Amino acid sequence: MDKILIDTDVILDFFFDRKPFSEGAAQILSLCEKGKLKGFVTPVLISNVYFLLRKTATHDKVIKSLKKLMDIVDVAIIDKGSIIAALDAEFKDFEDALQNFSAKNEREIKVIVTRNIKDYKTSSLSVMTPEAYLKTIKA
Repeated sequence: MDKILIDTDVILDFFFDRKPFSEGAAQILSLCEKGKLKGFVTPVLISNVYFLLRKTATHDKVIKSLKKLMDIVDVAIIDKGSIIAALDAEFKDFEDALQNFSAKNEREIKVIVTRNIKDYKTSSLSVMTPEAYLKTIKA
């Protein structure tokens, strides 16, 4: 079973139903829910998604949505080593650097699924959009 890190933008595409991107995001999460794919997120992602969803929904509704997400994905650890590596990295976006090094710590994760490919250009992991990734597993 493939193990992937799902970036914040993909989760937000799903929750906010941002067309046309929400379809790929929904397919990725559906594969996680069915146990055909093991998706990971990071604690930073959960915090950021809570903050953004809270602008449009009640605390209780957001918590309920995030608990459903936690039922179908795992959480990659961000430890001190991940933070130091992110601080030292040549990423333009610190959050993306944290995501990247958190994924690298979960040695089984080989792919980061994101719409912001350019933000991960210095990553040693494979970086794909949801649509591109879905094509690789359906091939």
